[in-house]
Amino acid sequence: MVGQPQGSGDAAEQAGEPEDARPSSDDARSAFTPPLGVPLPPVPEEEHPTSEFTLPEGLKAPQQTDYSNAFTPPEGIPVVGPLARPGSPWQDRMRSLVRMPLAERPVPERPARVEESESTPPVPRVLDLTLRIGELLLAGGEGAEDVEAAMFGVAHAYGLDRTEPEVTFTLLSITHQPSLVDDPVTLSRTVRRRGTDYTRLASVFGLVADITQGEVTLEEAYRRLAEMRRNRHPYSKWALSVASGALSGAASLLVGGDALVFFLAALGAVLGDRLAWLCAGRGLPEFYQFAAAAMPPAAIGVSVALLSQHTDMRIQASAVITGGLFALIPGRALVAAVQDGLTGFYITAAARLLEVVYLIVGIVCGVLLVLYVGDRLHVQLAPDVVHHGDGRPVIQLFASMLLALAFCVLLQQERHTILLATLNGGVAWLIYGALTTAAVKPVPATVMAAGLVGLFGQLMSRYQFSSSLPYITAAIGPLLPGSNTYFGLLNIAQEDVNRGFEHLATAGAVALAIAIGVNLGGELARLFIKTPGQETPLPGRRAAKRTRGF
Repeated sequence: MVGQPQGSGDAAEQAGEPEDARPSSDDARSAFTPPLGVPLPPVPEEEHPTSEFTLPEGLKAPQQTDYSNAFTPPEGIPVVGPLARPGSPWQDRMRSLVRMPLAERPVPERPARVEESESTPPVPRVLDLTLRIGELLLAGGEGAEDVEAAMFGVAHAYGLDRTEPEVTFTLLSITHQPSLVDDPVTLSRTVRRRGTDYTRLASVFGLVADITQGEVTLEEAYRRLAEMRRNRHPYSKWALSVASGALSGAASLLVGGDALVFFLAALGAVLGDRLAWLCAGRGLPEFYQFAAAAMPPAAIGVSVALLSQHTDMRIQASAVITGGLFALIPGRALVAAVQDGLTGFYITAAARLLEVVYLIVGIVCGVLLVLYVGDRLHVQLAPDVVHHGDGRPVIQLFASMLLALAFCVLLQQERHTILLATLNGGVAWLIYGALTTAAVKPVPATVMAAGLVGLFGQLMSRYQFSSSLPYITAAIGPLLPGSNTYFGLLNIAQEDVNRGFEHLATAGAVALAIAIGVNLGGELARLFIKTPGQETPLPGRRAAKRTRGF
């Protein structure tokens, strides 16, 4: 060592002292070692490590303060127990988390998961299963927020907490990042085909519920998902065609038709449905399918009007055409579009609205083509449709329930949900008819009736622990603006464009009233109604603050 006299090391070794036992300099002495001659302090009887944050004895802890408006509570983000309680629906549990930013998201208690072959499932397989489940939900017509809640619930149940699902109209993606220093894993899936099958949708909801409760392994979830894809639809094509005819006939009764009008409207709807199936088999897009499906009811209505001019028969041709339009109006797509917009999914809402516009334009093209031909033939098409709620309340109530029943078959619903959905449709028409009889305007009456539909639909779905769509979509059928749509198209065909667009604007306002009412009723049910088996209310769901103009 530099500066050390030679031979000192040898002297130390000769003295029998190890080299490490002596300090090399005075600087090696610890700052906590007392100097020579100073006695050591007494050893405490028991070790009591303390901290400057520990409260002294005798001092009471301060009472817990409400920090709900703070960004991060002083005690940290707590573990939210009610989110993992099996008594509450998984939609509410996961929607509460999805609406929060990732940095402020609490950690819910994860239920015990059954894993036979592996302790931790591989991340890519969990994300792939999550995307496949989200694809079935989105293709079945579920709202974007509920799809995200389902995807987050599946990922969380298998141990992936730091995940961010994203849903648009045709694309689903999910990102998982284990920590801030690890690389994220992102998978995406495209939804190319859409089909309405609420039986399959209910099966997917049951699978998600079992996964979130920790009752299904990853391999078993894949097996059940494959069985859902292989299962056939519960109703055949001819059963759907007959249901379409019954729906149109019931709609014609709602607007003042009789038994003959019921038969003619049903015949036109069946012919239109078979023509649409033919176009679909040839690979034509949905726009042309809707245009083709709208032509037979309009042609039968024009033929009936032409026959009435040359004979003594008086058949309401407008009721025949209006009934045919009821089966084609995309009510569920419009409700889903407005629901996505109200919950903040603006891209998906805009895409759904654009889809609705294209489908309605297809209906307009098909009906206008036939009405234009009838106008060239000097067919007198007068708006002889009876307004909603005027006269024949018993017949109209029966027709509304028959319409909802036919809608249930068209939506491929499970048989045990048909009765409740049919009753919900009858209640919707009963409320609407009572309000219009009391001189309430159609748009506010539609909002109130649709709000009750959404409220009752949420109640029924919560008692069944399933999706609310089977109980809502069919029930709003009697409220769809079929007559205003027909009046608008008829006036446009007769070159009265201003009045035609006035009726079409009224139809659009009624359709938006249906969508807003359904969404409002569902939100009220989630906020104020406690689910059976739920002991404590769920924590508040954070939403985006208003922008205040910037």
